[in-house]
Amino acid sequence: MTATPDPIAFIDLKTQRLRIADKVEAALKKVLEHGAFVMGPEIIELEKQLAQWGGVKHALACASGTDALVLALMAKGIGPGHAVFVPSFTFVATAEAAVLVGATPVFVDILPDLLTMDPASLQRCIDSCPSHLVPKAVMPVDLFGQPADYVALGAIATKHGLTMIADAAQSFGAALHGKPVGALAEMTTTSFFPAKPLGCYGDGGAVLTDDDGLIEILRSIRNHGQGRDRYEHARIGVNGRLDTMQAAILLEKLGIFADEIQARDRVAKRYTQLLADVVATPVVIEGGTSVWAQYTMTTANRDAIVKALAADGVPTGVYYPTPLHLQGPYAHFPRDPAGMTVTEDKMGHVFSLPMHPYLDDVTQDRIVAVLRKVVESCQ
Repeated sequence: MTATPDPIAFIDLKTQRLRIADKVEAALKKVLEHGAFVMGPEIIELEKQLAQWGGVKHALACASGTDALVLALMAKGIGPGHAVFVPSFTFVATAEAAVLVGATPVFVDILPDLLTMDPASLQRCIDSCPSHLVPKAVMPVDLFGQPADYVALGAIATKHGLTMIADAAQSFGAALHGKPVGALAEMTTTSFFPAKPLGCYGDGGAVLTDDDGLIEILRSIRNHGQGRDRYEHARIGVNGRLDTMQAAILLEKLGIFADEIQARDRVAKRYTQLLADVVATPVVIEGGTSVWAQYTMTTANRDAIVKALAADGVPTGVYYPTPLHLQGPYAHFPRDPAGMTVTEDKMGHVFSLPMHPYLDDVTQDRIVAVLRKVVESCQ
């Protein structure tokens, strides 16, 4: 009787947890002992280390990646009557944050190779922005682990006086032209959702900036608009604080983060070497690095391939099957007047393979062998 192969983890959080279990348990015990469960000393230390990683002066820990986007928009006074330019080929949080502050998301198409915001499409969206809206901000998404083209996008934003807010939920730890993610825009947001390259054991996020004035506003908004003390309120705010326990966990994960980034890169390069003649493998922006939040490829017959891989024990993910501009709550918002051609093409052709720092060669070879067989059978 043939033995059933071990199941393959799409993202292996268990191995990572076991690697640092003793340190995490000690860190959590320390929090339990000092009892500062909200805004404890671990928050301050985490913010210090996040700022160092991001190459900026300031970091603000907050309750989620979505809160980070909302806080950034609120800090710039963006709201009703304002246009915020976002990609449609991403998770909903980017556009959702604009709607939550009362602004209007305007959907921008993506580049066919990098899958990040297309500068030419951004320019078209600005030029055709409805007259009742004032263009205020652009929020590129660093998709699948790599930064967007902040050189080209930044030039357009500067030309039109737009605030640049980088949605780096998937790219924290990456860089572009030697500049860390965190220092590529006026504000950079990230997420610590468990599946992210740097994830906690629940929800969490952060905003990074070099601006001394902005960080003070962000701190106030995060804590109900607090002024000089907890019962004075200088502005409208939210409860956007990160729990101290999550900060303690993230501090231990930061201790192995550099090693995990290197491991992810090794896995990605090996995938590319083994699969370049089978599917369209991912392209990293020139001068950039990726932390490989996902390893996402493009192929014909995507749905048949994904189904066949699942039948052979190989898990996959599809990011994103339906872009935001085609979903009910967002379908009425403005979009590129030339159409969302690349976005609508990619939605039917992209899929992701298992990707994490603990993917060993034997398992990766098994994934590659199955994919090769499946692609050949689907041709």
